[in-house]
Amino acid sequence: MTDLHWLPEVPNWRQRLRTLPNDPATAWDTAVALANARLNFVLTNALDETLRRVLPAGPETLATRKVRLAVLGSSTLTHLLPAIRVAGLRRGIWIDTYENDYGQYRQELSDPGSALHEFQPTATLLALDAYHMTAGVTATLDLEGADAALADMQGRIREAWRLARDAFRCPVLQQAILPAHLPLLGNNEHRLPGSRAWFVTRLNQAIRAMAEADGVDILAVDDRAARDGIGKWHDPALWHRSKQEVSPTAGPLYGDLVGRWLAAKQGRSYKCLVLDLDNTIWGGVVGDDGLDGIVIGQGSPLGEAYTAFQEYARELGRRGVILAVCSKNDEANALEPFDKHPDMVLKRGDIASFVANWQNKADNIRAIAQDLNIGLDALCFVDDNPFERNLVRQELPMVAVPEVPDDPTFYPLALADGGYFEGLSVTEEDRERTGQYQGNRAREALKAAVTDLPSYLRSLEMQLVWKRFDTIGLQRIVQLINKSNQFNLTTRRYTEADVLAVMADDTAFGLQLRLTDRFGDNGIIAIIIGRLQDNKDLTIDTWLMSCRVLGRQVEPTTLNLIAQEAARLGARRLAGEYIPTKKNGMVKDHYARLGFTVMETDPAGGNRNILDLASFTPAETFIHVVEG
Repeated sequence: MTDLHWLPEVPNWRQRLRTLPNDPATAWDTAVALANARLNFVLTNALDETLRRVLPAGPETLATRKVRLAVLGSSTLTHLLPAIRVAGLRRGIWIDTYENDYGQYRQELSDPGSALHEFQPTATLLALDAYHMTAGVTATLDLEGADAALADMQGRIREAWRLARDAFRCPVLQQAILPAHLPLLGNNEHRLPGSRAWFVTRLNQAIRAMAEADGVDILAVDDRAARDGIGKWHDPALWHRSKQEVSPTAGPLYGDLVGRWLAAKQGRSYKCLVLDLDNTIWGGVVGDDGLDGIVIGQGSPLGEAYTAFQEYARELGRRGVILAVCSKNDEANALEPFDKHPDMVLKRGDIASFVANWQNKADNIRAIAQDLNIGLDALCFVDDNPFERNLVRQELPMVAVPEVPDDPTFYPLALADGGYFEGLSVTEEDRERTGQYQGNRAREALKAAVTDLPSYLRSLEMQLVWKRFDTIGLQRIVQLINKSNQFNLTTRRYTEADVLAVMADDTAFGLQLRLTDRFGDNGIIAIIIGRLQDNKDLTIDTWLMSCRVLGRQVEPTTLNLIAQEAARLGARRLAGEYIPTKKNGMVKDHYARLGFTVMETDPAGGNRNILDLASFTPAETFIHVVEG
């Protein structure tokens, strides 16, 4: 199904759109709320048109970066652009779009004087249709001829990627080819080398392999068409009339697939799945029905559905999504199934934050965010009760609340189709995340038991392992740079190409820092980028750190390393800049606390700071520093 079934119906939606305020800030917030509703193609276009009229250039201030997206293709794409912009709006991102003249994507990429080059995209989507990609492929081709055609098409696609990257230094999203062609042979289509249907299958396999090698991301419309049915995505009549390969009815979902990719690029995917318990991960009410009375496991279709949902949640946890519990229950009753029920898939150790009491769920979700030290906009909350869902939507609009159906069979589908946890890659850091939060809890317990802070820090037996940027850690480095917001002095975002450029620059350095202690490995907790200037100042371009290691002397220890690397490059001073955002106020005085002299401040709240290396004395800390 191509409708946005995981989003709620919003009462009086059209009336709210008609009365969209003229005040820019209010209009934006209202429009974001309207975007988070179950919209079809017509409503999507109406919202986009109204917002562009009220805010033609977008809001002046945003918590996210504006995006200039070039949508380049070989068919008609105009009807998809409003859906892409509304999908960005749904995630608080303003998107300006550009579409090439019909069929001219290659020419515009190659021409420095084209309107595309004037647009200067910050992201590029290459959307090539199945008819264009199979031109010249016929049933008369033997295997050798089909292989040659495949190699030729791979080369054309790769060349388009190269042109976009060389010209714009921006991430590229390649749309998989829709399986729009009908089979000629049937079930054994793979035995006809010149079949266009089979050629598309082979080309999609080849594109994925190339994309993996070249660092390009995939828009998997072929997977969606396989799930939804090609008829939901492609209408041959519309293709013949207007060369629209993707049907307008599939537009809102197409746009959402693009929007969630852009959000993931900005580190705005959700990080934590917060689960209700009764009638959400098991059937029944444990406080009333008792341990033996809840429905889960083999023996009933309903019990198996709850088990399947727990399995899906556990798999999300294994790939790096934090799992939490928010339940109206006595804590002892809520914990008992995790510890004692033989059919429970989720165990207590899978849950990073467990909150069960009789307070309202909005307050408890705030407590979970505080406990995990993440923003409320990183939480996705699943509850079977529509009252609780609507309460959280009203009180905490930044929290994602999928509209799950009455049947728990479809709970995993709502999460998967909603794309809340869209990822670009999975690192070992992601896989170890729950264990890291459990380790934090053990550290806090030790801290409470020790009478003074120095004794506590000494007892942690901390080791800071640092190394320069490398290709092994590239994905994790880019991931951290693009999703860290709170302890981030400049909030500059870097692509893989940007990080590789730092690695190749002999007047710059990039450091990745990992912290271990007696309770385990905290993973990579800090990224530093420094650049030597002509005046021998070492500018700290990027300093970001995980908030979970605050208060452990990591900041002065990191400064010792920065000073060491700056001296290696021949720097005389360190220059640290603070650029304020809505989320990084906690580090406003970071450099001053470390002994820098504040040289400049600006009306927006930023500052520039200097530290003379000649008079710098490295801080003594309880952290043992080693080069990895």
